[in-house]
Amino acid sequence: MTEFRPSDEKQIAEIVADAAARRQSLEIVAGGSKRGFGRPVKAEHVLDVSRIAGVVNYEAAELVLTARPGTPLAAIQAELAAKGQMLAFEPPGWRRLFETNAEPTLGGVLACNIGGPRRVRAGAPRDFFLGFSAVNGRGEIWKGGGKVVKNVTGFDVSKLLAGSFGTLSVLTEITLKVMPRPETECTILLHALADEVAVATMAKALNTPFEVSGVAHLPPTAARRSAAPAIAQGLGAVTALRIEGPGPSVAFRAEALESLFGRGERLDPAASAPFWEEVGEARSLLPQGACVVWRLCPTPSEASSVASALHARLPSAEAFFDWGGGLVWLSLDSEEAGADAGAAVVRGAMKSC
Repeated sequence: MTEFRPSDEKQIAEIVADAAARRQSLEIVAGGSKRGFGRPVKAEHVLDVSRIAGVVNYEAAELVLTARPGTPLAAIQAELAAKGQMLAFEPPGWRRLFETNAEPTLGGVLACNIGGPRRVRAGAPRDFFLGFSAVNGRGEIWKGGGKVVKNVTGFDVSKLLAGSFGTLSVLTEITLKVMPRPETECTILLHALADEVAVATMAKALNTPFEVSGVAHLPPTAARRSAAPAIAQGLGAVTALRIEGPGPSVAFRAEALESLFGRGERLDPAASAPFWEEVGEARSLLPQGACVVWRLCPTPSEASSVASALHARLPSAEAFFDWGGGLVWLSLDSEEAGADAGAAVVRGAMKSC
């Protein structure tokens, strides 16, 4: 196996063209932090684009940023934070989940289309993907989209590449829409709701006019693992509702939500932000040790039924719910899950969705 580390787009094109001519496969990596996502890649060579890095252009007034795929995600977030802006889809790092010190990159986030808890309100990475330059499977350099928010240039192929895991093209330049960072945030904690009641409550909260930007439910075992004392030392299960924006607006909406769902404990901004980072990272809320972790996306209203069905078949199963039930993080004991990592049981439970 050869590891290629090109320093520009032209070199990527040459490497891909040569591999195509030889009918050899390439694994596309940058930071390599998501190699544990899904099945292991079987490829004859590695194409490492980590040297294709750096911010190309950042127009803060226009809410548009252009950067290369190997740019560390932390560098992008720091650049945006300095201007009071952010990536609205709240990308999680997942380093603890995959037990790696590898650095997440912008290209990896877009290629895997990974969004965090705010995705339920703001949308996925693909919804902010304005344009790109890339190398296709024949070694041809091509471009799509544009570098302005109001872009109508042809087919929206950016959305096709987001989530394609590098199988359609190697990204060499990415243009994203960014968003202003909220002035403040508040998380309302509702204690001791059963899973099915929590899922219905989260759905109702998302359908209010109060712009809830995060909804998660931690059953008792997951709640006890939280680093937030108000959650770990609470009354069992915790259902969390996040609201963000200007201070007066957040205060008004918090009161309005509590009038609907009952007065709950509140996390201030200093406690709220790390809690939602914990939810996005997932691992700290799941059992430690030899576990198989599944990321399931059922119909939200069926989330609690799926979790119950899996626990009935696999007693080691533990889960918690993000995106109002649209995302279920599931942990299984490796030995109980068996050689297929529990795939037959998990997929059987998901068929009902």
